[in-house]
Amino acid sequence: MKGLKQQIETERAEKDRFFKFHPQSPLPLTKRAAFTGLAYYPVNAGLRFELELHEHNEKRRIEIQDSKGGAREFIRWGEFRFEINGKEYTLQVYKSGQGEETFWVPFKDKTSGKETYGAGRYIDLEPSRHKISKEKWILDFNQAYNPFCAYSEDYVCPFIPPENWLESEIKAGEKYSSPERKS
Repeated sequence: MKGLKQQIETERAEKDRFFKFHPQSPLPLTKRAAFTGLAYYPVNAGLRFELELHEHNEKRRIEIQDSKGGAREFIRWGEFRFEINGKEYTLQVYKSGQGEETFWVPFKDKTSGKETYGAGRYIDLEPSRHKISKEKWILDFNQAYNPFCAYSEDYVCPFIPPENWLESEIKAGEKYSSPERKS
């Protein structure tokens, strides 16, 4: 747990620096001076899974609506199956294009709109960091983040498909409150 906690806390500190200082931060310049960091749940090792990615035989292209009324096309690549508090869940895994290597795992849960961003959160899975064998991947909800459109209307973000709405509270990863302060 100590190694996981340290890794996650390092990633969070890097993201906070990005939000405060980077030219591509989603925060308006006027809000960066007061920004002290994003709000996060404590690291929860129980919400980090090593799972088989069940690849779909037929990889369908689907359109997902976005925050500006448009739609984006994704490939429905596969799914993760896991258990939280004795209840089984499935999350669909997407790619933005055939040549793309990073997987996108969007989800909404019972914290959405209360403690986390109302439209849901995302997890990105990169083969170099998250793939641990031919079929197994790390799905770590501690790495769940709010899309940039949570912080600025300048960004367009895909919504969470209903098939990835979880009937459980995922108390890991980024919380959502005013981006100027931690809560």
